Amino acid sequence: MFDKLKEKLNDFKKTIDDKVKSVTQAEKEQKPETAPETRAQEAPQAAAPAQAPARAKETAPAGAKQPSGIFDKAVALTRGELILSEKELEGPLWDLEMALLESDVALPVAESIIETVKKDMTGQRKKLLSSTGDMTEDALRHAISDILNVNTLDFDEFVRNREKPVTIIFIGVNGAGKTTTIAKLGQYLKDHNYSVAIAAGDTFRAGAIEQLERHAEKLGIKMIKHQQGADPAAVIYDAVAYAKSNKKDIVLADTAGRLHTNINLMDQLRKISRVVKPDLVIFVDEAIAGNDAVERAKLFNDAVPINGTILTKADADSKGGAAISIAHITGKPILFLGMGQEYKDIKKFETGWFVDRLFER
Repeated sequence: MFDKLKEKLNDFKKTIDDKVKSVTQAEKEQKPETAPETRAQEAPQAAAPAQAPARAKETAPAGAKQPSGIFDKAVALTRGELILSEKELEGPLWDLEMALLESDVALPVAESIIETVKKDMTGQRKKLLSSTGDMTEDALRHAISDILNVNTLDFDEFVRNREKPVTIIFIGVNGAGKTTTIAKLGQYLKDHNYSVAIAAGDTFRAGAIEQLERHAEKLGIKMIKHQQGADPAAVIYDAVAYAKSNKKDIVLADTAGRLHTNINLMDQLRKISRVVKPDLVIFVDEAIAGNDAVERAKLFNDAVPINGTILTKADADSKGGAAISIAHITGKPILFLGMGQEYKDIKKFETGWFVDRLFER
């Protein structure tokens, strides 16, 4: 998974390493004159060595332009170090930004990553004989982690501490995997010793109730349903009432897939939120949808504020940019990743795990 983005990030690391090697070789070939401070240290018998730099400054013509950065670079080279300048990073950073965009990282997200990497790496001193790989990877990890760690939500902790029953509503477009995700999360919660009820709130799509019912039967979970075409707010309200009277811990509520442009269905979501007052609203979409998923997440969040996102088919996602972008664009965390076809194939999202996947060899 994430092979394309992984390849792009490793290309950037190699580019920086090669750039440093070329700059280092060029600096060595120029054989810069030993800096005044270094000469003073090498000649301790000279009279008043501490005043040498000051005299040099006094004899310089008035208004003369000082050689910016050259002195620092010379001193650094005598210490076996190299200072990375913004100019030296400019080309590789541009290539990195293009690579991020090709990996479904949205433009403002790519710009944020580039800015953080530039800030972390500009002016860094690096031993000439050591690889820049660790430094470059650290900067990239920092930039990506900063985005993913904004407004984090620990799902397990939230469910554990919330008054029961915890009501969770799932929203998104048709075909993104909401029904399967509800079944997977139902299994996940059962494995964590919670009792679960499911609400068949998708009363709009033909066959939706039957599809969810088959999952509920396989999992041994009670499902509350009405007839097709019924008011979904009423179905979910009844499921919450059932959970309260039967001491169920969690209610997982399906809703009809919809586009943000469908005003009636978006109004229906708002009504559900007013009637049920859910504890969590989770947006579900496919990781492989890339920037389409990012745009949909933004529009859904604008219409019915979400608390987090679950991305399905993450195991088939070669790019990985959608997870980073959705977290940044919505300001809401990624909660889980769908990783396969079985009920147990759902992975709680953890920033460290995700970033490690991007840099694994």
